[in-house]
This record gives sequence, C-alpha cells and structure tokens, in this order.
Amino acid sequence: MTDSVTLTPPAVARQAAEAHWYARVLQFLSSYLPLLLMGLLALGSWWLVKNTPVSDAARAAAPARHEPDYTMQDFVVQRFDVGGALRVQIEGDTLRHYPDTDTLEIDNARVRFVGQDGRLTVASARHALSNNDGSEVQLSGGANVLREATAQHEAIEFRGEFLHAFVNLERVRSHLPVTVLRGSSEVHAGAMDYDNLTRVLLLKGRIRAVFTAPTSSGAK
Repeated sequence: MTDSVTLTPPAVARQAAEAHWYARVLQFLSSYLPLLLMGLLALGSWWLVKNTPVSDAARAAAPARHEPDYTMQDFVVQRFDVGGALRVQIEGDTLRHYPDTDTLEIDNARVRFVGQDGRLTVASARHALSNNDGSEVQLSGGANVLREATAQHEAIEFRGEFLHAFVNLERVRSHLPVTVLRGSSEVHAGAMDYDNLTRVLLLKGRIRAVFTAPTSSGAK
C-alpha cells in the first residue's frame, strides 16, 4: 500500500507563495550583493583609518606653529661671502629663531653691514626681525642706520621708529616718519627710500629741512 498526500487548494497556494518569496530574495541578493560587499569594505576601511595611530612622518608633515625652536643669549652671528669676506654681523641680547618663517627675532639688535665697496654701515634698534641669512633686516623702536664716511662721500644717517634695510641691494626704506642727517643738513620726512648704489634719496610726505652753513676754519 502506498501512502499519498493530498494538498488542499489553500496549502498549494501557501507553498507557491513561499517559493515565490524565496525566489525574490535570491534575486535581490544576486542583484545587490556586490553593492553590499562594497559598502562593508568601505566601512571597514574608514574604521581602520580612524583607529590607525598617526606615524611620526605624518606628524612631521603638520604645519609648524609660530614658536621659536631655539634661542640664544648675548649672541653674535656672522655671515661671509663666497670669498670669505665678512658681509653681515648681527649681535644682541636675545635671539629667537622661528622655523615656520625661517626668521630671526632679536632684542636690542646691533648690526654691521659691509658694502660691495667696503663701506661700513652700522644699525641698531630695540627690536629687529631678520631673514635667516641677514640680507634683510627690519628695525623698530629707536631705529638708527649710519653709513660711515669715506674719502669720497659724507656719512649719512637715518633715524626713525622703523627702518627696513636691504643689505645686498644697499637700500634703506621706511613708511614711517624719518630723520636724515648728512653733512650739515637735517631733513625730516613722512617716509623715504634710499638707494646707495645710485646715491638717490626719495623723500615722501611732509618734508622739512634744516641746512647749516659749514663753519669757516678761519672764523673767530
């Protein structure tokens, strides 16, 4: 005798529905499984990046903050040309080097420049900001720049609260009021630009000059 199972119409319908549902699930998985795997891979990559310790190289690549990496007290810094001749000497009470701008900040600065013709220029100020090679120096607070006299040229002196000296170009500039002393003359101006190579002095703003006649050697 053989057993047989007779399906009623509702049971047949339920079995057909389940088969159809399984077919749709399989179709969905086959269609979207690659996307799901890619999403899981991206999520895993993000988690790894977020939780991976930062290496020393990555830290070194971070922008440097404007903080000195070294300081010097009662210092003297000298720069020489390719022939070994002294071109710039900078000294002062305190020096601070900033690596982010590669600049030197100096308290009570005293600077000596030697021109291409050997003429000496001395400068001083309560504060100075210089690039690393000393070819450009900004002097502020009682700034003074004096180019010493030679047999051919008189001494010329600049005074002001701010003076900007360019050593290689042999120029001195200021956008603030200055006093220029040369020989027996004294000139006050709102700003100035002096080029030693061309011997041209450009004065700007309000200008006031005082000229004193030289005293005769035979006067009594």
